[in-house]
Order: sequence, then C-alpha cells, then structure tokens
Amino acid sequence: MPDPLLSVRDLRVDYITNHGIVRAVDGVSFDLAEGEVLGLAGESGSGKSTAAQAVLRMLGPPAVISGGEVLFDGRDVLAMDDAELRKFRWREASLVFQSAMNALNPVITIGEQLTDVYIAQRVATPSKAEARARKLLELVEIDPDRMDSFAHELSGGMRQRVIIAMALALEPRLLIMDEPTTALDVVVERDILGKIKQLQQQLGFAVLFISHDLSLMLSLCDRVGVLYAGKLAELAPAQSLRRGGQHPYTRGLTASFPSLRGPRRVLQGIGGTPPDMRAPPSGCRFHPRCPDAVDQCGQSVPSVTPLGHAHLAACHLLESQPTETGA
Repeated sequence: MPDPLLSVRDLRVDYITNHGIVRAVDGVSFDLAEGEVLGLAGESGSGKSTAAQAVLRMLGPPAVISGGEVLFDGRDVLAMDDAELRKFRWREASLVFQSAMNALNPVITIGEQLTDVYIAQRVATPSKAEARARKLLELVEIDPDRMDSFAHELSGGMRQRVIIAMALALEPRLLIMDEPTTALDVVVERDILGKIKQLQQQLGFAVLFISHDLSLMLSLCDRVGVLYAGKLAELAPAQSLRRGGQHPYTRGLTASFPSLRGPRRVLQGIGGTPPDMRAPPSGCRFHPRCPDAVDQCGQSVPSVTPLGHAHLAACHLLESQPTETGA
C-alpha cells in the first residue's frame, strides 16, 4: 500500500466552555489516498466538521487540538509554524465552506474575491490574476462576465460553484468539503455533486467530504467513515455500506432513508437523541440508543475491529465476528 496523502491518528479536539472541557473529537483515525474521495458522515454534533477543520488547523477559540497527529504527505501539520501553514492552506489543501452566502464577501465582487486568492498568495500579478479568475469561472461553468457580480446577484448553486472555484484556484492536492450542498434544492445539489466529481476526475485531487446525509455520500465517495458522538463507529468502502454496514448505528442510518429502486419498505429511524457531550455515556457511546446492546456495551469502550479489506468498526458485537472475504 502506498503512503497516504493524509493520515490522521488519534485526533482529539476539545472545546473549553463554562461547563468545563467538552471533547468533540475523541481519538479519530483515518487515512486518505491521493485522488480518493473519503466521506465523514454522522448526525449533527458528531464531530465531523470539527475533525475536518482540525486537519487545516482552522479552529479558533474555544476549540483546542489536544492530541493526536495529522500528517500531510509525511509532514506534521500540527507542528507547522505560521509561515508553513500559509503555504499549506489553499496551495496544498483547501476548504469549501458550508454556507456560500456567508463565505463570500457581500460588498466586493466575485472577481475581486477570486483574484485576491492569487494576489494574497503572491502567485500572480493583478492582471494575470484576473485572467486566471476568469478561467476559474469557466471551469465551474459560470460565464466569466459574472466577474463584476456581487454574491446576492447569484443563485445559491452559482455561489456554491464560486466557492468551489476559489478553493481550486491554486490546484491543491486535497479539497475538504464541509456540507457543500446545504440549503440547496435536490436538482441543484445533483448538479453541484456532478461538477465536483467531474473536476475531481479531471484534476486528480483528493476529497474529504463532510455530510450528515449518508445516502448522498454513498453516491459520491470511495470510502465512508461514520462518526458518532466524537468517535469513529465504522469506516468502510461505500459499496459495503450500501448493503447496510456492520455497526448498529450505521445500519440505523442506512435504514432511515428511502431507496429509489426496489419495493417500498417502512423506514426505521434511530430512537432517542445523541448524547450530551458534556457528560457522554460510559462504554460505547451509542449503547443507550442501540437495539442490540448488551451489558458489556455500557461497561467498556469497544476496540476498532478489522472486518475485511479497508473495513473497520468499533462495536463489541463485532469483535469476535469472522472477517469479510470480499468487501
């Protein structure tokens, strides 16, 4: 196996609050290969966005990266100084923010914001930056004449494509996408995801895709990690999760959305609510909601168990299960 482009090991992120320290990401580990699309899924508050932003060290107070390791192409991101971070962000790894309307500056034009990327990184003169910005808009299928438009003059889908163009301006090797289709209708969402896949195949960058929508993720990603209450519950090839996954939480998520094909079935949600992270449950954090929980689930934290090729899960019920032969 070649060395991964991104390697995250035992990542821990805390929030310092008036109620004490809240651990939002607790010992999460995963690898991302060159050109791969890896998804992180989970309910709101599971820690997926916090983990993704920690990779770029973009978390501000009260968040603190309290432990773990983040390696990008063998370099320790958590040990980079300010100058190294400026070169790392946007040139090698960039972020597509969740809300395009909030991410774009409402008082300057789209063209000014795109050219600022090149000028701030000192990779082009103002005249060359404008020419590159126009090509960026063409890349995401927006008329270059829109350079003089303001954010409010664009549709939601166009704004999101501008953000994608901005993130790709310096041709990074890793693109982190934090719920890039939030608040878009399903038709525009499909268009945006199709464009992301097309650009990824064309330019060869790796993608870390964050979403609470597991069904959406399975249509885009090569592998998917499922987070619950700050911990990694399951990590598997997308085709394995399409069959329902092995962890009870993953099975609950996949059973909660309808299939577009096949016979109609009754949808089954997950009972209860995610835990209060100020006082998470002992043992497996999912056990209060798990229909298959046994006494051991509330007593000890499950270890991460290999279940087959590139397939891992943290569940006591799976620790003695034979590994898959064809994941």
